[in-house]
Amino acid sequence: MTALPLAAGATAPKSPGETAPASLTRPPVEAGKAARGNVIAVASGKGGVGKTWFSITLAHALARAGRRALLFDGDLGLANVDVQLGVTPRRDLASVIAGQATMGQAVGRYEAGGFDIIAGRSGSGNLATLPASRLTGLRNELHELGRGYDWVVLDLGAGIERAVRILVGQSRTCLVIATDEPTSITDAYAFIKVTAMDHLADDIRIVVNMAANAREGERTYATLRKACREFLKIEPPLAGIIHRDDRVKDSIRRQSSILTRHPSCEAATDVEAIAKRLLGSV
Repeated sequence: MTALPLAAGATAPKSPGETAPASLTRPPVEAGKAARGNVIAVASGKGGVGKTWFSITLAHALARAGRRALLFDGDLGLANVDVQLGVTPRRDLASVIAGQATMGQAVGRYEAGGFDIIAGRSGSGNLATLPASRLTGLRNELHELGRGYDWVVLDLGAGIERAVRILVGQSRTCLVIATDEPTSITDAYAFIKVTAMDHLADDIRIVVNMAANAREGERTYATLRKACREFLKIEPPLAGIIHRDDRVKDSIRRQSSILTRHPSCEAATDVEAIAKRLLGSV
């Protein structure tokens, strides 16, 4: 793995002989811009549906579209954004929680993708047991930091645990990832129910991942939409369908973003289409 350098605008305490990395200058975000207006939370009812891969690819797609993007690994305790990208962060979310760094100092740059990252800490189960007030504080710090970006992509942990509910709160859009597996559909519905009832996000949309073809993807979406319509009286729109693609596994094994390794493959172009639709709805 390669070390992840600090990102633009981030500063780090100097140790003897250490030289702080040069900062890049960001244009100021327009005055009065609401922090929640640029946070995209990526969630799923269960694990194993490709949520982290999608979060990475979405952040990369936004960067390729010329937007300043920050990817935040909010899967407390089972973080793996850094593993999937083959980078070793100098600081991570655990450093922030321990008081060893500010949120801004934990930002690293993924140069190959042109976006910034705040990594989590895999195996730090204690992070998921933080008091609600501390989790809310972390979320607010992230949203404040997010004012320096066009978009913040928040990769949440699977399920509807307290930490996930708090972190997703006040997001502009929540993208719920589902596959055609019955357990994925059921758990995605449960997540949508909690998110809608608690008004955690302004906008909920569904992404169908690993679809055999467009028809199968639309069938999965229709099943989930029907349940939401009948029991929740809402119909979350379809954000997009991502086809099953063996090159996704290859990019993960190679610890690289698929938009770097296989930028023209079907799964990569599917995510770029989702990013374009999100940008078009702003």
